[in-house]
Amino acid sequence: MAFHTLKVTDPAEAGGRLDRWLAARLPTLSRTRLKALIQAGQVCRADGTAVREGKRPVALGETYRVTVPAAAPAIPEAQAIPLDILYEDDHLVVLVKPAGLVVHPAAGNPDATLVNALLHHCRGSLSGIGGVARPGIVHRLDKDTSGVMVAAKTDRAHQGLAQQFAEHSLTRRYRALVWGAPCPAAGRIDGAIGRHPVDRKRMAVRATGGKRAVTHYETLDRFAGRGRAAALALVRCTLETGRTHQVRVHMAHMGHPLVGDPLYGRAPARERLARALGAPAADALRGFPRQALHAADLTFRHPVSGAALTFSAPLPDDMAALVARLTAADAP
Repeated sequence: MAFHTLKVTDPAEAGGRLDRWLAARLPTLSRTRLKALIQAGQVCRADGTAVREGKRPVALGETYRVTVPAAAPAIPEAQAIPLDILYEDDHLVVLVKPAGLVVHPAAGNPDATLVNALLHHCRGSLSGIGGVARPGIVHRLDKDTSGVMVAAKTDRAHQGLAQQFAEHSLTRRYRALVWGAPCPAAGRIDGAIGRHPVDRKRMAVRATGGKRAVTHYETLDRFAGRGRAAALALVRCTLETGRTHQVRVHMAHMGHPLVGDPLYGRAPARERLARALGAPAADALRGFPRQALHAADLTFRHPVSGAALTFSAPLPDDMAALVARLTAADAP
C-alpha cells in the first residue's frame, strides 16, 4: 500500500478539477485508476473526510491524502512458459507470440496462455492494471497467428497504449500466404466488419451493422507453379484499423483466403495443386495446420517516454519452410 500527501500550492491550480489535479501530480496513475480510487473513498482531505467526486474544485492551501492499495494478486496462475522477448523496460514488454498460444484464459483454455506466461515472467515488476497485478493486454492475436505483440506492465503504460490502438495511431504489418494472386497487386480494402449474419463464429464484410475496417495490401511474391495463373501469393497487409479477424476476412472477401484458414478458406483439390506445384508442395499446403498469418512489424510510441519504437519478427519456421518449398516448386 502506498500513500501520497499532496497540497495545492500554486494559485493557478485553484479551481481546477480534483481528478485532473491529481493526475498531474501522480503521473504513474491513470485517470481511470484515480477515478476508481476517488469513488472507493481512497482520496481524503486533511481532516480525513473522503472526497468522492472527481469534478470537485480544489482550493489553494488544501491538502489531500491518496491511498493506493497494494495490487491484488492476479486470478490467473503464473506459469513458467518460455517467451521470445524482443524488448522490456519498467513499463512494457514486447514479444513474439508463437502460433498455438492463446492470449487470454477463457473457457476451453483456462491456463497455459500468454497471460499466464507473462505473470510468471514479470513477477515482482507489475505495478497493477486497475489495481490488479496483471499484464495489460491491449491487442490480441488469434491463437494460430504468430507475431509481435506488446503488453503493459503499469497502469500508465496500459492507458497510453490503449489510446494509441483506439486512435489507430500505431502501425501493424502482417505477412500472409493466400490462395491465388490479388489483382491489382497492391491496393486498399475498405469494408466494414461485423458478425456473420448466420455463422456467429465468423466475421464478415457487412453492408450495415459492421465497424469500419481498412486494410492496405501489397503482393511480395507470387508462386505460379506450372500453370499460367499464380497459385498463391505472399502478401503484406498493413492495418489502418484493427478489427477481429480483419486480415483473414478482408483477404477472403477479395477472393484470396489465407492458406490453412479453417474459417474463411478451403484448400483447392490436391490434384489441382499437384498439377500446378508438384505433389510435395501440394501435400505441404493442404496439411498446413493453421492460417498462414504472421504479425511481422509493430510501430508505436512509448507510452511514457514518447519515443518511436519499431519491432519486427521474421516468418516463423513453419511459414518460412512453406514459402521455401513453394519457391523450390516454382524454380525452372
